[in-house]
Amino acid sequence: MKAVVHHAYGSPDALDLREIDKPVPAADEVLIKVHAVGLNAADSFLLRGEPYAIRPMAGGLRRPRANHVLGRAVAGLVEAVGEKVTGVRVGDAVYAECPGALAAYVRAAERLVAPMPATLTFEQAAAIPVAATAALQGLRDRGQVRPGQRVLINGASSGVGTFAVQIAASLGAHVTAVCGGRNADLVGSIGADHVIDYTKEDFTRAGLRYDVIFDLIGNHPVSALRRTLSPTGTLVLSSGGGGRWLGPARRIAVSLLISPFVRQRLRPFAAKEDRADLLALNDLVESGAVTPVIQHVYPFDEALEAIRQIDGGHTTGKIVVSLLPSP
Repeated sequence: MKAVVHHAYGSPDALDLREIDKPVPAADEVLIKVHAVGLNAADSFLLRGEPYAIRPMAGGLRRPRANHVLGRAVAGLVEAVGEKVTGVRVGDAVYAECPGALAAYVRAAERLVAPMPATLTFEQAAAIPVAATAALQGLRDRGQVRPGQRVLINGASSGVGTFAVQIAASLGAHVTAVCGGRNADLVGSIGADHVIDYTKEDFTRAGLRYDVIFDLIGNHPVSALRRTLSPTGTLVLSSGGGGRWLGPARRIAVSLLISPFVRQRLRPFAAKEDRADLLALNDLVESGAVTPVIQHVYPFDEALEAIRQIDGGHTTGKIVVSLLPSP
């Protein structure tokens, strides 16, 4: 089968579109015929191998394991199931989070596979795993957002951010979105009550306070973000600098050291794989509360260009790779 193979850490030039063996599902796994793949920032981190702490996910400290395939967010049709699989049948339209998605076929643990929303195309569905799951967990679970709260999302036009704006609004929050001015109309149209153009205004110096800040960028010190929180507010840290070795670990360490001594809740956050959250997102999609924002859909033979787009940063919403035939 064709796959985007990662043979060295570095730029997208370290990738090839080549033929590799088709995977065989284990007893508790599902084989998915891939129709679309949603790209995420984590794909760029794995490509670069930075921070170095992420390299074990690719199988090696010096180089990725042989035939390592990028991509984690997939939508497609079930091609085959393992002997212990009971909740998924051949032919089902599903989406999932699983490694090795940028290929004609991928295998996924049954516990991470969910029926995709019937109202979405495969390209739209592939945009949801990883990004929307992170937004849901960050706001609902770590932020514990409640109706009427003032929520600020830093990085609101990103892949996770566009979902976060919609999910925060669906939870009844008053949403302030921080993004570039060119995306102000977009984030306003999906649920932001107020938009701050980060190129013109530093929200940490505006004198306003928020009940929850969901930081997806990491471009402000924890001290500045705390200044922008209400006295008992919650800061959810999902990203931010820190260098080649440990990435955002320094910010996480600072927040963990401070947290026991302040009334504000400082909560580092990393999303986890969870089928239950995909099902919860199904409900939000089918109710009309959440719609994927997609900047561009690339055909599979242009997958390397799609990865260059992600690797360059500053995307608006999601970048998706489609394996479906052109209309």
